[in-house]
Amino acid sequence: MFSAAPSVRIRPSPFYQATQADGLVSATIYNQMVLPTGYGDPEAEYWRLIKGVAQWDVGAERQVQFKGPDAARLAQILSPRDFSNCKVGQGKYAPLCSHNGVLINDPILLKLADDLYWLSIADSDIWLWSHAIAAERGLDVEITEPDVSPMALQGPKAEDVVAHVMGDWVRDIKYFWFLEAVIEGIPIAVQRSGWSKQGGFEIYLRDGSKGTQLWNIFKEAGQKWDIGPGTPNPSERTESGLLSVRADTDETTNPFELGLGKYINLDVQDDVIGIQALRQISEEGQKRHQLGIILEGDTPEPMGAIWEELRQRDRAVGQMTNCVWSYRLKKNIGYALVSVDVASGDDVTAIRSDGQVSGKLVDMPFV
Repeated sequence: MFSAAPSVRIRPSPFYQATQADGLVSATIYNQMVLPTGYGDPEAEYWRLIKGVAQWDVGAERQVQFKGPDAARLAQILSPRDFSNCKVGQGKYAPLCSHNGVLINDPILLKLADDLYWLSIADSDIWLWSHAIAAERGLDVEITEPDVSPMALQGPKAEDVVAHVMGDWVRDIKYFWFLEAVIEGIPIAVQRSGWSKQGGFEIYLRDGSKGTQLWNIFKEAGQKWDIGPGTPNPSERTESGLLSVRADTDETTNPFELGLGKYINLDVQDDVIGIQALRQISEEGQKRHQLGIILEGDTPEPMGAIWEELRQRDRAVGQMTNCVWSYRLKKNIGYALVSVDVASGDDVTAIRSDGQVSGKLVDMPFV
């Protein structure tokens, strides 16, 4: 059983005790919190996600809350995606960039009211970043980390479990939209979302003292569908082409290189952070792009060193940013961030810690 050492710098989520009871054996640190990574049988957890329903503690996906007259303005200043048509109850994928156009986080923006927003963030300190920007711009907005922690139900049977608990109204929720609700006295928000392509919901717990209770409500309800514990799955997310900021990106990666141009509105106001740089990048053209890579060999290989070099004949063409075993393809697959003069279908060589491995660049998603 995994046990985190007590620390004021690393917090467990409200679901931590429940995950221990379910046999948690490994975890990582994400937003200065414990994020579960495994329950002892990676392949079983993978197939549960693909074929059934998995229950995830993703409480480390923290919320940064903006409340006040300038809440909407701050949200727009932070992201080059146009939010002017965002409605109450709607979520939107919201790339955040630095002043030089580098992607620094890719949260989901949730609009709870005209003066109340959450950013459900990936792994970097957007609370601190938001405070700095709001102070610089003199905005009238209160920035907090609310008592909100997501639990995910993912997989093709997830909707049945959530509907069994909440009612069939959840089946009508559109992707990234959400509704606030109460279950057995526990305040929550229910959003169709999650870090997989297998379908499902994130249940935003709004009372951290009720984590085990909420976990068990869905666990017990899901027995009919063979629910079991799981975690954001590296094999499935790679097969599905899902981005992990700060794992698949470096200190120079811009959204266009990652195929995120459809989320960038170049005609937003000039005071949006990074928009000037993004306009210039768009005009000049990107120099790298992200592709998939399939490596030769029929046995699982470890990730190895981070960002391993890719070569084509006698020249370096980019890096492989991750590498995992695909249970469906029975191959080692990963992402390649490579020069734009290298294309899908090209052969490359990965310079791995234990030697060179041949591979082929492919379009994503893999599955």
